[in-house]
Amino acid sequence: MKKNITHKLNELQATAICGNDITSSCLYVSALTIGYAGQYAWISLLIVAFVLLLFRKIYGEVVGALPLNGGAYNVLLNTSTKRIASFAAILTVLSYMTTAVISATEAMHYLHTIFEGINILMAAAVVLVLFTLLAIIGIGESAIVAVCIFIIHLVTLVLLVVFSGFFIFSNGLETFHLNWELPMNSNGIIYTLFLGFSAAMLGISGFESSANFVEEQKAGVFPKTLRNMWAIVSFFNPVIALLLIAIIPIAQLGEHKESLLSYLGHTTGGDWLAWMISIDAVLVLCGAVLTSFVGVSGLLKRMTLDRILPNYFLKENKRGSNYRIIVTFLILCVSVMLVTKGRLEALAGVYTFSFLAVMALFGIGNLLLKIKRRKLPRPEKARGIAVVVAIAFILIGFAGNIILNKEAFQTFINYLIPAVLFVLIMLNRSLLIQTMVDILEYFYKPVRKFAIISNRYLRKVQNKIHSQEFVFFTKSDDVAILNKVMQYVQNNETTRKLKIVNVRLLGECNNALKKDLEVLDRAYPEIHIEFVEIDGVFGPDLIDELSEQWKIPKNFMFIASPGDKFSYRVSELGGVRLIM
Repeated sequence: MKKNITHKLNELQATAICGNDITSSCLYVSALTIGYAGQYAWISLLIVAFVLLLFRKIYGEVVGALPLNGGAYNVLLNTSTKRIASFAAILTVLSYMTTAVISATEAMHYLHTIFEGINILMAAAVVLVLFTLLAIIGIGESAIVAVCIFIIHLVTLVLLVVFSGFFIFSNGLETFHLNWELPMNSNGIIYTLFLGFSAAMLGISGFESSANFVEEQKAGVFPKTLRNMWAIVSFFNPVIALLLIAIIPIAQLGEHKESLLSYLGHTTGGDWLAWMISIDAVLVLCGAVLTSFVGVSGLLKRMTLDRILPNYFLKENKRGSNYRIIVTFLILCVSVMLVTKGRLEALAGVYTFSFLAVMALFGIGNLLLKIKRRKLPRPEKARGIAVVVAIAFILIGFAGNIILNKEAFQTFINYLIPAVLFVLIMLNRSLLIQTMVDILEYFYKPVRKFAIISNRYLRKVQNKIHSQEFVFFTKSDDVAILNKVMQYVQNNETTRKLKIVNVRLLGECNNALKKDLEVLDRAYPEIHIEFVEIDGVFGPDLIDELSEQWKIPKNFMFIASPGDKFSYRVSELGGVRLIM
């Protein structure tokens, strides 16, 4: 019996696991949003917080009604078809892959500000391997690590906000006014906010993670994780964007986009705060890697139990972890890191497309739940109009990200297509197997018929060859001579029948020869020996008579070399062979 996992996550542990992912976005989403929305980035981030508020109710209703691992996959599996649910699952896995790679890569960018000699991609790969091992150890141990990272991160963000506030209080708002008066995008403020909103959607990565491991949480914990995550990002993301605009000229932000908060900490608090933020960034971004591993384990295990993935992935270690799922996920993460070479823009784009598609499908699943499963009890309900508005915002963000990064969209499609094909093969494997069987039978039947006919014919020919009898004429040869005869026949002739003929004078009896032949018969079981005694005189007339009587050609008759007293020449025997 395998050991079952009895550990259930409390509010702090569950919030920490998914919160490390969503709060780690503070480290890079501000730079991305300001890059597109400039001084209006904080407004775009507030709009994202509003969308997230709508999804709190959407997720709460769905998971409250269907408290099973799987997130969007789970709700669509229970309200639509398995194919649509599998499509949502693929998108979720893609989002987890890119989240893990973004977080590991960005963590090493921050570490690079402390140790400049490290290779960022190699170090990121090491991080992925380390958290693979941690995820294999078990979710209970993973939660302890996640809580420690989460608390350190929140303390660091609070310190950054406090010191940035003191800096503004001491130095005034001159930088903010300069940034605010920068020329607006020629397409107008609405388009600017649209681009900023599209980029800022990356800032809610991890919000869907809690739904993917809800079965590992204690009762009533899930809605609290949604509330906690929403509150944290709704405060820190817009506030940090405002602080950046108020303290650092926007023209300088591009130079430090890979480690922007560390630069902000250096500006407002000095080297120690910059160092602390860099260390915190490394930790919390690594925590986001852990979130991906925990979330994807719950999702893929559910898919395997639903027979969408091979049962190979259900193998567990002594701690109850599906280590094959975790190792496979590591391989996928390393592949996407190599394809994108760790570039934040490409990775963020791929993630955003996956994540937004999952969010939209979750909203659609909520609507289907209202229509098809209206009698299913649920602790809370999202208003239908709110769900439609939330889905509309997601679609707007999706379209905006296509405009912002077409190359990333192509990378997203390159990963999506083979993943969809694999799942379609798994879903239709029974039909595909039957089709292959039918094809093989179609081609096999004529081949089988030909093989059977050929086999019969060849065996008939072989039996005919083996059935040809040979004759050896002997007078009183000893067993050694007869053994050489048997060896000759065995090595040179394709036959299974041999007549040993003893031509004797009337009244002679050769019992010794009979006993010798009995020994040889046992020694050569593959050749049937028939002993024949004939009264008469050996010569051409007897050979002719026996050849005609037995239907054996004379060239299939053998004798040993005759002596000087033999009455006939060999040529007179009609083709009888000398074999000794």
